[in-house]
Amino acid sequence: MSANINLPRILRIGAGVSRQLPEVLDELGLKDPLLVSDDFIVSLGWLDNLEAQLNEKGFTHNRFTDVVPDPTTDAIAAGLAVLKQGEHDCVVALGGGSSIDTAKTIAAMANRDQPIRCYKVPQTLDDGLPIIAIPTTAGTGSEATRAAVITDTETQEKMLCMGLGLMPVAALVDFELTMTMPLRLTADTGIDSLCHALEAYVSRRANPFTDTIALASMAAIAKHLRTACQEPDNREAREAMMLAATQGGIAFSNASVTLIHGMSRPIGALFHVPHGMSNAMLLPDITAWSISGAPSRYASCARTMQFASNSDSDELANQKLIIALRQLCSDLQVPTPASFGISKAQWQQAIPTMAQQALGSGSPANNPLIPNAEQIAALYETVWGG
Repeated sequence: MSANINLPRILRIGAGVSRQLPEVLDELGLKDPLLVSDDFIVSLGWLDNLEAQLNEKGFTHNRFTDVVPDPTTDAIAAGLAVLKQGEHDCVVALGGGSSIDTAKTIAAMANRDQPIRCYKVPQTLDDGLPIIAIPTTAGTGSEATRAAVITDTETQEKMLCMGLGLMPVAALVDFELTMTMPLRLTADTGIDSLCHALEAYVSRRANPFTDTIALASMAAIAKHLRTACQEPDNREAREAMMLAATQGGIAFSNASVTLIHGMSRPIGALFHVPHGMSNAMLLPDITAWSISGAPSRYASCARTMQFASNSDSDELANQKLIIALRQLCSDLQVPTPASFGISKAQWQQAIPTMAQQALGSGSPANNPLIPNAEQIAALYETVWGG
């Protein structure tokens, strides 16, 4: 089989690499970045530090800091307005997945006039301004993907956008920036990374390149996620989770996510559930439903994460996988939609829309067991969790 692999041109990983932005800009021949971040990162003083480094080296720059959680088309429009005030030749993201996806979409839309919805999957965004990503969360892996998820302000659809124009040319992956992540964010983004790796491995578009990366990511997350949540200052756990997040991003960007992400996006769009948390709500039940489509692959996941032993049969390994995923979500206090505060009436009313949006994203078609709209609707009923 053949595989099409896309990666950032420059990938720097390790403590302190976030301070190498000026030299990376020089390396790429770039001179005037628009910095994209959010209020929380600004409050930590990190954006000021980045600007001070640029000032010291004589770079011109501007900032856009009105990033919103789960980026919207309105926020992208505001960022584009700031971009067009200057002569910016690149976009730099400092923040979590929302900041990175915002920056990526601003860069890809810089010279386009149509609404973003015209470019959602199955269309592609294959060019744009260069993007440099500096992630501050260990989760989305967006620094190494050619994907962005943007909510259409008019329709509330959470749109998946794909294309080489969304792939950062450089990523500076510095685990020290994650040391301040609170527990809930650590847990949700960590499970998001786990979903990326697990889904990439069982995807119908999996390939030998992504398989090894996905398995390495899963093994690290299973070993270190609880520690990162319980001991936020544990450098070994934080470093392992940061690398695993980038690996998960590389894996799913080159093998695709599956049904979990397909069903997750509409939950986030309609009920404003954080992306990692909505994936976590779905992880055990959707995995259990999908196992019959690739039992040996799921068993490999269970063994890699040490939820099962090498001597266990595939069937037993898969039973242990589901038990372990349920236990992980319980330990990390992942809510059900019901305990999150979504009423049964609201949930059931939204199911037809969510099922159609999930199918429309294309992700469920990569699942080992491909669902139809009725099966997706039944799974939404199952996960509500009264």
